Amino acid sequence: MIRLTDLEIARGGRSLLQEVHVIIERGERIGLLGRNGCGKSTLLAAIAGDIGLERGSIDAPTLRIARLSQHPPAGTHSLIEHVLRADSRRESILQELAQLENAASPVQGDRIAQLHGEFDEIDGWTAPARAARLLDGLGFAVADHERPVDSLSGGWKMRLDLARVLMTPADLLLLDEPTNHLDLDAVFWLEKWLLRFPGTVLVVSHDRDFVDAFATAVLHFEHQRLTRYSGGWSAFEHQRAERQRLQRKLAEGQANKIAHLEHFIARFRAQATKAKQAQSRIKALERLERVAVLEDEQPATMRFDSPDQMPEQIASLVKVDCGYAGPPASVIVGRAQLDLRRGDRIGVLGRNGAGKSTLVRTLVGDLTALAGERTQARGLRVGYFAQRQVETLDAEASVLLHLRRIAPDARESVLREYAAGFGFRGDQALAPVGPFSGGEKARLALALIAWTRPQLLILDEPTNHLDASARDALTAALAQYEGALLLVSHDRGLLRATVDRFVIVADRTLAPFDGDLDDYRDWLARRSVTEREDAATAAQTRRELAAQAHDDARGREEPRLIKPTTREQRVRQRKPLQTQLTQVERDVARLQTELEALDLQLIDPQTHRDAQRAVAAQQARAVAAAELERLEERWLSLAGELEALGSD
Repeated sequence: MIRLTDLEIARGGRSLLQEVHVIIERGERIGLLGRNGCGKSTLLAAIAGDIGLERGSIDAPTLRIARLSQHPPAGTHSLIEHVLRADSRRESILQELAQLENAASPVQGDRIAQLHGEFDEIDGWTAPARAARLLDGLGFAVADHERPVDSLSGGWKMRLDLARVLMTPADLLLLDEPTNHLDLDAVFWLEKWLLRFPGTVLVVSHDRDFVDAFATAVLHFEHQRLTRYSGGWSAFEHQRAERQRLQRKLAEGQANKIAHLEHFIARFRAQATKAKQAQSRIKALERLERVAVLEDEQPATMRFDSPDQMPEQIASLVKVDCGYAGPPASVIVGRAQLDLRRGDRIGVLGRNGAGKSTLVRTLVGDLTALAGERTQARGLRVGYFAQRQVETLDAEASVLLHLRRIAPDARESVLREYAAGFGFRGDQALAPVGPFSGGEKARLALALIAWTRPQLLILDEPTNHLDASARDALTAALAQYEGALLLVSHDRGLLRATVDRFVIVADRTLAPFDGDLDDYRDWLARRSVTEREDAATAAQTRRELAAQAHDDARGREEPRLIKPTTREQRVRQRKPLQTQLTQVERDVARLQTELEALDLQLIDPQTHRDAQRAVAAQQARAVAAAELERLEERWLSLAGELEALGSD
């Protein structure tokens, strides 16, 4: 249990939280919600013990805490090594074993045996496989596992740090906007991982669907207070609206009571016969604790004015190879066909590394097509938001100066009014953008794009760093925008509200996707099962070929030592074991499919609206997971027996 008592936190002389009283039970999964700058990240730092408190206390048992770093990782070591280093106990055991491996004394031998026992207890032997699964789930290709950390871009370094945190043995997980820089399939994967994590989780997020999928409760930051709500984001919004309604009703009743008391006091205060009663009401009025109605904070605003003219045929790719010229040339998406016309609103789906950004960069002309034909309407105004857009801003220039550079003839009053439309009001429009938050810089980048009134908007992950209010503003602005739209995003709410159809980048091709986001999640699950089955089949084939090669080699080396009867006996012994192994592999694949389906059911918000259904799904998953563990142990046993027979 973590208990926050009369907590007050300030940062830079500004009070962020006051009079906070919250209890977080063991095993809860908490979503921390609120506007950028309200104190969510600061609270995580306080719980981790990194900053002091102005007042109050944070009481908790001794916990192993894993937290996203404030700085991107660096070094020449490999990605897999970086993730493995997260388990500090495993690292220390390996280092001590390396120092004692040549020991000859009985004392050192005892210590080596003890260390091997501890290594087994922490499941150290499976760590490389677990680290590889984390990297795979977060979108790193197998070929990249041995790459040096310094070779990654900033966004991929953030993913790597997330893998490190998830690898860390922990009782309490503190994650600050973990879905930033993730693609949609990695977000789905992270949702399932969090549901399986046995410890306590606190996550800062502005993604409604993500919070709905994993959270058992929400802590909402507003007006320097922290309020707890049960359930995910959807439940929080419903409960908060009901709470505000009740507060308004209480405030109205209290206002009527106050008016009645004040009327009595004003009427009878001067009368001797009523003076005592009037004084009594004055004291009652003074003691009355006023009901405060917390109104919503001022929402963010954005606008995308529709273009004055729209061509019918906007842009197209005809049998285009998208990729990099090299040398050697590398085709990421081949023979791509895409036809953008007036009124099109298209969402681009695809797994991590499939080539979505490469496709988008080719469409806007940022990358040259390796083959085929790319065309666009004459004089087409394209508004392109790339994932690194905020990095191109001039840190020394103000919002107003950025606008002045693209609109030198516009009056300052017009520019100020426009900046205010994106939330930059008063002195903030004149301040250098260097100290701005990531969300503020993203809003400025979108404002610069919107000023040109583009006929085609191409947005590649525009919601990274935007808080919920800004995401709502972007969603509303895009819904009213009348130009053509091509959108890559992991924000499911934004996709549902703004696009009419999807295309998918998969297997180096671009194709229409006939379905919605739920269908895409199912497609990813089926794809994962198929890939595991293919990998298991390939591994089995490799084992059989290796065993055959081993037998053939021994047959060539020692032809006189292997009698036909011995070989026949060994074949008879191997056959039932091989049959059992094949059946176990089928059962493992079946259970993995069941677990995928149960995971999908558990991340469905509809499941958690039915308590009995949620409990039944959790129990079924526990049974399936236990059976899978038993079968995997059986597989290892059978494989060992087969290997022993093959080596006779």
